[in-house]
Amino acid sequence: MSEPLNRESWLAALRQRIPEISPAEALALQARGALLVDVREDHERADGSPVGALGLSRGFLELRIEQSAADRTQTILALCGSGQRSLLAAEALQRMGYTDVHSVAGGFNRWKAEGLPVAKSAMDADAADRYSRQLRLPQVGEAGQEKLGKARIALLGAGGLGAPASLYLVAAGVGHITLIDDDRVERSNLHRQVVHTDSRVGMYKTESARLTLNALNPRVHVETREARLRADNVEALLAGHDLVIDGADNFPARYLIAAASQRLGLPMIYGAVERFTGQLSTFDPRRTDSPCYRCLFPEPPSAAEAPNCSEAGVLGVLPGLVGLLQATEALKLILGLGEPLVGRLLQFDALGMHFRESRLARDPECPGCGAASSQVDYEDIAQLCSVG
Repeated sequence: MSEPLNRESWLAALRQRIPEISPAEALALQARGALLVDVREDHERADGSPVGALGLSRGFLELRIEQSAADRTQTILALCGSGQRSLLAAEALQRMGYTDVHSVAGGFNRWKAEGLPVAKSAMDADAADRYSRQLRLPQVGEAGQEKLGKARIALLGAGGLGAPASLYLVAAGVGHITLIDDDRVERSNLHRQVVHTDSRVGMYKTESARLTLNALNPRVHVETREARLRADNVEALLAGHDLVIDGADNFPARYLIAAASQRLGLPMIYGAVERFTGQLSTFDPRRTDSPCYRCLFPEPPSAAEAPNCSEAGVLGVLPGLVGLLQATEALKLILGLGEPLVGRLLQFDALGMHFRESRLARDPECPGCGAASSQVDYEDIAQLCSVG
């Protein structure tokens, strides 16, 4: 019988040190600039939270509160479900040096009962749980997750680069992925193309990848196109997307992607691997300072200068590294975070474990984005790549 008494005594002692206010008082303070922090868990907030409240679970409060409240004199209002965890949260904030901290008595239960404004989460419990670690990032949150859910990405190639890129984009909750590839799974693919399995040898890569991706996250729509990129279908395949990830293994396809992305205004995230090295960049035609793929490769190199994986070989983890970096660039673009690799070429040497960055300037004479680029059509590009 002593445990309840001890708990009550402990709560009473906390209330002596932590000022408590009613939900109505908290709402008035919030209107004057106070920060209302809902310290409940993500799945609890899925049913709603006070309008304008910062969702920050109690377990992460000390780690992340400074990102939203750097000023230790700012008024902070802690709210939980019933008003007990908020006392602990307020005490922790006091220990961190915050000088004007209050706990909302009765918590969210009382807030709702008094008819105060509530923002209903757009996420169901599954999404709140599935993306919980990502939602905790202040730079993402529910607004960012909603952006990801509405995004449409075209991914050319369900092979070495497309496999890791698609896995992490689907896991992150990108709402629509279109896989474009006309190849079938071969056993020699399996050491690097990790969306496929031995039992699916002979299956279209797009269908094999779809099975894996849907098993990972059934909330994401994975569309498949068993087609080889050509001059007469490239725009139709890429139109309606927000960006395109280049997972191709040949120059004709890359030049077609580059031309179509310029005309459609789609960012192109380029990646390539050979043996123990890889490189990537982002070309964004929406930006006037962005180069394009043909600023990097004005003319296609010969087969001897740029052999594909089947000819030159590749360490299996290399496509994984580059594909993951491509997925990172895609997420940054969708969320509007950080600095994309526009105007920069990132090169990676696995043997020395070295990353090197080179500046890549826009070429005013570039046949892809320069003054004369409008004179080049898809047929010209296809013929260019077929020569030699």
